[in-house]
Amino acid sequence: MASADTWRVGDGAGGAFQPYLDSLRQELQQRDPTLLSVAVAVLAVLLTLVFWKFIWSRKSSQRAVLFVGLCDSGKTLLFVRLLTGHYRDTQTSITDSSAAYKVNNNRGNSLTLIDLPGHESLRFQFLDRFKSSARAVVFVVDSATFQREVKDVAEFLYQVLIDSMGLKNTPSFLIACNKQDIAMAKSAKLIQQQLEKELNTLRVTRSAAPSTLDSSSTAPAQLGKKGKEFEFSQLPLKVEFLECSAKGGRGDAGTADIQDLEKWLAKIA
Repeated sequence: MASADTWRVGDGAGGAFQPYLDSLRQELQQRDPTLLSVAVAVLAVLLTLVFWKFIWSRKSSQRAVLFVGLCDSGKTLLFVRLLTGHYRDTQTSITDSSAAYKVNNNRGNSLTLIDLPGHESLRFQFLDRFKSSARAVVFVVDSATFQREVKDVAEFLYQVLIDSMGLKNTPSFLIACNKQDIAMAKSAKLIQQQLEKELNTLRVTRSAAPSTLDSSSTAPAQLGKKGKEFEFSQLPLKVEFLECSAKGGRGDAGTADIQDLEKWLAKIA
């Protein structure tokens, strides 16, 4: 049987309770050393369980998956397909839409999918509103128009990544290369390479711009490693890419190609 002095709770959640444990130890020491060891051990275990329950409940409360992207990237149709499986004509929205989504895994978990407006004047307003509850971010890219929109995509993605890195609980991050059913669609690999180049240029440009921060402000987060060409692998959050098609390959009546997206959602739930 371990001595009473070996049963000590370390730093962190248990450290705040150490004075109470010491007081209990002194009281029980006068009665029965064996009882002391058992009592303190049980109390330490209970405190640890309470602490981890608090952490888990906090993580579990973050069930939102934010769908973001430029207008006409197809994120709203992806949102509808995931929820209903059916095609529906969509239009540019000026507000958010949300719904519960039951993932296809053995745990029977559910997520809250939130489709955010893509309009330039609204996107950051809604991102700020929901980002703290985000378990994951799905950044939707129009693979067919990507080549001519790459600068706009990169500028929006830059800010979404900065915001995600600044959260206490970093969300999972996916770049969904949508509209792969269109003949001119770019592959996920090419989109990743082009975005890395554009983000590297943005990073250099913005770091060279005069700072408007006062001395009491906190410096903004930086993307990637200083002195190296930007790559997504350098970020503290894992950024994944996949190809999908919300519309499907046979027109409006076709079946959507979103199986990989469904698997990803099941993985992060």
